[in-house]
Amino acid sequence: MGSVRVTDHDAKVNMTDDFSLDRVPRQKRNMGWLSITNITFGIATAIFYFQMGSVMALQFGAINAIISSIYAIIVAGILGTFIAYFSAKSGMNVNLMSRGGGFGYIGASLTSFIYATNFIMYCAFEGLILVYAVHTFFPAIPAWALIIFFGTLVIPLNWFGIKQLDKLQKWSLPIFGVFLITAIVVSFFTPSLYEGAFWTYMPEGVQVGGKALLLCMGMHHGIMGLTALLASDYSRFLKPQDIKKGSVAIGFIPQFFCYGVMGGLGIWFGVRLGEANPGVYIVLLLGLGGALFTMLTQLRINVTNIYSGSLSLSNFFENIFKFTPGRRFWVVVTGVSAMVLMLAGIVDHLDTAMTFQGVFLLAWAAILVSDALIVKKLLKIGPKYYEARQQFLYKWNPVGVVSLLISSGLGTVAALGYMGSFLESTAAFFAALLAAILTVMIALLTKGKYYLKSEPDDIPEEDYIA
Repeated sequence: MGSVRVTDHDAKVNMTDDFSLDRVPRQKRNMGWLSITNITFGIATAIFYFQMGSVMALQFGAINAIISSIYAIIVAGILGTFIAYFSAKSGMNVNLMSRGGGFGYIGASLTSFIYATNFIMYCAFEGLILVYAVHTFFPAIPAWALIIFFGTLVIPLNWFGIKQLDKLQKWSLPIFGVFLITAIVVSFFTPSLYEGAFWTYMPEGVQVGGKALLLCMGMHHGIMGLTALLASDYSRFLKPQDIKKGSVAIGFIPQFFCYGVMGGLGIWFGVRLGEANPGVYIVLLLGLGGALFTMLTQLRINVTNIYSGSLSLSNFFENIFKFTPGRRFWVVVTGVSAMVLMLAGIVDHLDTAMTFQGVFLLAWAAILVSDALIVKKLLKIGPKYYEARQQFLYKWNPVGVVSLLISSGLGTVAALGYMGSFLESTAAFFAALLAAILTVMIALLTKGKYYLKSEPDDIPEEDYIA
């Protein structure tokens, strides 16, 4: 992420048009907000959200799951809107914004690497949902063969970057819609195992609110930070005239669909069919069509996982090791790594991984937003723009690095239950709040000294975020 020679960087830009190592030039920010929002629907249509809704409803009660979903839409939507706006204004994704947004160019590599591992892990988890759905229908095909087949398939679907993703998501969305509507209609004619209205379902001994609601919110925290941060990988291509309305659309529409539509349908399906695994109940409802539906949704989400993971790995290895083989190389690495995790049974450790992810990602998002809104804009500390080139940056900026280490460390301790049951369930929110406070305090203490080593003179005023 940074000190690439201009000629080398330009060559890579012309070859891939993905700008993984520097800001997107203004003349290349030419995608409308509808196209960008359409790409992010690849994330929002993942069956993973069905599973979250079903699990929460069956374990903690439908009304608690619904309240928690509304909370997730609001919080992730607000964070996503701000991050999409900063990204569109600067032409950078969160990996690059982190360099000038409080971390320094080596400090930001910490976020890039962990961000990449998140996408690889989710790619593996989403891939396994697909593998098991197909394996249920064709048990003669060994699971490992399906893992290799579907794990390899997403690599060429990512080869040509953002334009290819736009076309893939655009043409597959209507097919997804037909399958989804069919599943809903069929479910109406399938006898419900629960006699009352689905939102009234409550397991024995569980009440509205209290610990059950906090546990639902804790599950949402494991993914909210990712969906908010992910917008930046695509909103950096947004047309300048679409920034305001586009940022709100990109910030809120995918969140509404993730947690409201897909999560809400997961609650509905889970309660009516008495089953938490969508790989089971979608096939139960649609038969072979259910397996095809699962295949479509998981390929849609995994092409975005591979894309974002490849950008983060490209940033990390360029920043630390000056290794710049190009984004396509990292597409292959990301895809192969996900296959290895699938073969190794990553799903057995999903809860632990999501706990740390939720804490880390919400804290990171909180640092970026508080740095831009409070430190840069309100307090006038540091530059009014993001700079990502190493020659202008310090290796470390304590504003972001110290805030992230302390908040994610304490948040993880809280998530493991060492700070009481309340903070155990709200660990990610606690970490995000702590991160925001620490960001402002450390910026005041250091007086913005570590944001820039020297001032660039080529940042257009239109790219200023404050």
